[in-house]
Amino acid sequence: MSNQIEFRHYRYFLAVAKELHFRKAADLLFISQPGLSRQIKQMEKELGIKLFERHNRKVELTAAGEYLQKELTDNFKRLDDIVAHAKLLNDGIDGNLKLSYLGSAMQKVIPELLLKLEAGHPNVLINLTELDNKSQIQALLKQEIDVGFVRMERIPRELDIKPIFEDTFSLVLPKNHKLNTNNFTSISQLKDEHFILFDASYSESYYEKVMQIFDDSGFSPIVSHSTVNASSIYRLVENNLGVSIVPTSLQSGYDLGIKFIELKNIPQRTTLKIIWNKTNSNPILYNFLKLTE
Repeated sequence: MSNQIEFRHYRYFLAVAKELHFRKAADLLFISQPGLSRQIKQMEKELGIKLFERHNRKVELTAAGEYLQKELTDNFKRLDDIVAHAKLLNDGIDGNLKLSYLGSAMQKVIPELLLKLEAGHPNVLINLTELDNKSQIQALLKQEIDVGFVRMERIPRELDIKPIFEDTFSLVLPKNHKLNTNNFTSISQLKDEHFILFDASYSESYYEKVMQIFDDSGFSPIVSHSTVNASSIYRLVENNLGVSIVPTSLQSGYDLGIKFIELKNIPQRTTLKIIWNKTNSNPILYNFLKLTE
């Protein structure tokens, strides 16, 4: 690195790379536009790299600029995490774990793991956020979270994944529905009912597995509503707007006018998996992962 290039130059570069507009970037940095332009030109000269293509009303990153933007963003994020961890240690806290999850994971799996973590590492801060599968993937790639709980099969190569809990499926019916555990024989008994299902955006692989259940039962469901929220499904079922199929672990925690019939005799199962970024160096993450072995 040239002795003329300072840390602030990289911050300036990232601001312009994000805004692709020198005046807007200068306003965010609280410096003048001519001053910012000079700093970027100095940086390009010292590095011997053209970072931007400048046009009359447009600024574009060069290929080298795009690469530098990505790498600096990732490494500055890592630097911010290091400083944040150091501050926690200074305050007598061992570290921080940012965890995201699908709703079903909070019924049993996550509470049990957090109790184990607390037993061995009582001075750890835990940040919990409920996110759908796709949002978790994006957050993990950006290392905005440390670990997630998903229901999916394919993941980006930057991530690692591990099965943690296999679940059966259950029918969800209004409490006054004629079917119950005594007279239920097949899902085909519901072929004329309206179904309320998790949207395909919840997890494409999960959605396909549910569709396989219907395929094996010899009919295509009449899907009247779709959502990514279990409580919304239950409210709709409670109000006789349809029936549903959900992971059995989602039975807990709800006191509504609905009932469940576990589908024990079908081959389909849904697997909850733990997922993380391979490059994440948070020591608390690896302590947490050991609890799943």
